[in-house]
Amino acid sequence: MNQLKVLIFAAVLFVGMAACKNEASSNQPTAESKKALADTANYTTVQWLDSIYNFGTVAKGEQVKMVFRCKNTGEKPLIITQARPGCGCTVADFTKNAIPPGGTGEVTGVFDSNRGSGMVHKSIFVVTNTKHNTEHILIFTGEIKEKS
Repeated sequence: MNQLKVLIFAAVLFVGMAACKNEASSNQPTAESKKALADTANYTTVQWLDSIYNFGTVAKGEQVKMVFRCKNTGEKPLIITQARPGCGCTVADFTKNAIPPGGTGEVTGVFDSNRGSGMVHKSIFVVTNTKHNTEHILIFTGEIKEKS
């Protein structure tokens, strides 16, 4: 009986790890993105119009969607190569096309409040082809209330 429990636990753990790995790999930089990061002569600058988002108070179970906007303030195309949530409770996406000088792009996040409680403070890590710092941190906060 104990061997069966161990076997079931190992199978569940393996499937869970594989699912996490697949989710993370779908947001990995592509060969084109890696090339853009390596081409430092074409780095640009970015201004985050929204880098902190407070979603207020939500009932446990609600999905919270947030949008972080950025503006290319440089003279070369801005490329967002990756947007990686800091935890498994958030799914992130981003503008895939190059953002021209003066143009805007966005990083979106969907937070599953079933996976948190009380006050939350979460992050999305973004990688871009920008001078001085290629890594940026977007933050969202709020409070999750238990359903009555």
